[in-house]
Amino acid sequence: MKRVFVFLLAAVLFFPACAQDEDEKISVLVFSKTVGFRHSSIPNGVKCMIELGMEHGWSVTSTEDASLFTDDFLKNFDVVVFNNTTQDIFNEEQQEAFKRYYTSGKGFVAIHAAADTEYDWEWYGKMVGGYFKSHPRQQNAKVNIINKDHASTNMLPDEIKRRDEWYDFKNINPDIIVLATLDETSYKGGKMNNNHPIVWYHEFEGGRIFYTGFGHTNETFDDPLIQKHILGGIKYAIGK
Repeated sequence: MKRVFVFLLAAVLFFPACAQDEDEKISVLVFSKTVGFRHSSIPNGVKCMIELGMEHGWSVTSTEDASLFTDDFLKNFDVVVFNNTTQDIFNEEQQEAFKRYYTSGKGFVAIHAAADTEYDWEWYGKMVGGYFKSHPRQQNAKVNIINKDHASTNMLPDEIKRRDEWYDFKNINPDIIVLATLDETSYKGGKMNNNHPIVWYHEFEGGRIFYTGFGHTNETFDDPLIQKHILGGIKYAIGK
């Protein structure tokens, strides 16, 4: 009963009634389960995805119920977005269902703490592109956009100065294609010797993954520029 209720509730609340881009029949699943730290920005992230869906005629389903991660459920979606998930969110059956979904050629978008997720699942870490290691206090920092030939960055200025929780990473997959880096001289506490990716993408085992380190603060998802950034990441992940 719980499983059916969660799915129906998500469908009733989050599937948009309007569709401006009739040629794009896209279904997006937003997953926000947390076992460790829970970001207060999660509701804003969900709201951002719903608004993007309404603007572009996509259907958007939001849930935190990992039991829905089955082959039958996931086949309904073109892309899955992990919205600040943390720690061990799946059992082995759910892991395998998600892996089958992704490697069938689907898309995945990982936001901020999605890198703070599933540390014991090596495949996930390689797919996402790296794991969270540490972070200093929240502060302003400069982000350098080093690759603007991508749907998530082509609208961004060459430099962005903003306040966020800036992650250091470990076990970085050398095959990721870095889109933006942190200038560690612009803030205190960075631990990656100024070789610090913060936004990237890559193709991995048949699917497409986009990661953005933005997303700790509530204000992140209200910023029109970051909304366009995330929109571009979703478009890349679904192959548009």
